[in-house]
Amino acid sequence: MTAYLGIDVGKTQLEVALLRPEHPPETGQFENSPAGWKRLRHFLKKRRLEAVHVCLEATGYYGDDVALELHQAGYRVSVVNPARIKGYADSRLSRNKTDALDAILIADFCRTQNPEEWTPPPPEQRELQAMVRHWQHLSAIRQQEVNRQQAGIPSETVQQTLAQHIAFLDQQLTELQQRIRQHIDQHPYLRQQRELLISIPGIGDITAFKLLAEIRDIRVFDSAAQLAAYAGLTPRQHCSGSSVRGRPRLSKRGSARLRAALYFPAIVAQQHNPILRAFAHRLLAAGKPKLAVIAAVMRKLLHLVFGVLKSGMPFDPHYLDHPVAIP
Repeated sequence: MTAYLGIDVGKTQLEVALLRPEHPPETGQFENSPAGWKRLRHFLKKRRLEAVHVCLEATGYYGDDVALELHQAGYRVSVVNPARIKGYADSRLSRNKTDALDAILIADFCRTQNPEEWTPPPPEQRELQAMVRHWQHLSAIRQQEVNRQQAGIPSETVQQTLAQHIAFLDQQLTELQQRIRQHIDQHPYLRQQRELLISIPGIGDITAFKLLAEIRDIRVFDSAAQLAAYAGLTPRQHCSGSSVRGRPRLSKRGSARLRAALYFPAIVAQQHNPILRAFAHRLLAAGKPKLAVIAAVMRKLLHLVFGVLKSGMPFDPHYLDHPVAIP
């Protein structure tokens, strides 16, 4: 029979809960480190379990390595959107919150909901995502320093320090951007995907880097709607009875990084992409608010991204006249 292991991931510690038929919940703590993962594997092996389904929340880098470790050890692993766990807790009217209780909740979610199995991205994809996210982090720091520089700080020493730091960050960003290009060029699949992306008017190299880093592998998505849902770009209706008719809004239950990567390209695409320009004009003519139009263009742009990546064919502004079947 299957046992269910819930893991509440922290920066330095893993709180785990094991649920087995006819056994009370068993909890434990392990370091979030290679030594701790080894102890966790020993903990599971010692109990001679027939099958184990491991479940943890998608918490970024803190959980990625332990998920990979357990996947490589042969366990079924699911990495779940934290919003699903929160919704499950709310449905159970959970009032108390500790790390141990969270781990039990995650294990019970795994037992009752049977979430889909997680497949780790290939090493080159993990490396690309790490580099691109670091580039974005450095870009944000640079913008903060520029804002301070432009705030009129009445100190020549501080202004000189800011100028030096900005120059240093510029150098780091340039070098890292070059390494990202070299990394993509070294891997034929990534290189092909980049060329397909930049064939879409409105998407340049930087946006292509971000999309490749956050979409990871287009092959895991069966439809453009699935990809839009992953990005949180699907509309959320708010209707009840005959009187409540809330305006549809973006769900935003998805990858915030992917949405951010599409915002400015969507604005550019409204001017330079023939399909999206016509699409935006129709929405504006219908009286849609500008922000709603941008959100719709972001979603439409992501559909074009899915189309070129899934078909392996570059963008064709006349594709509606002779559509190509997507396998």
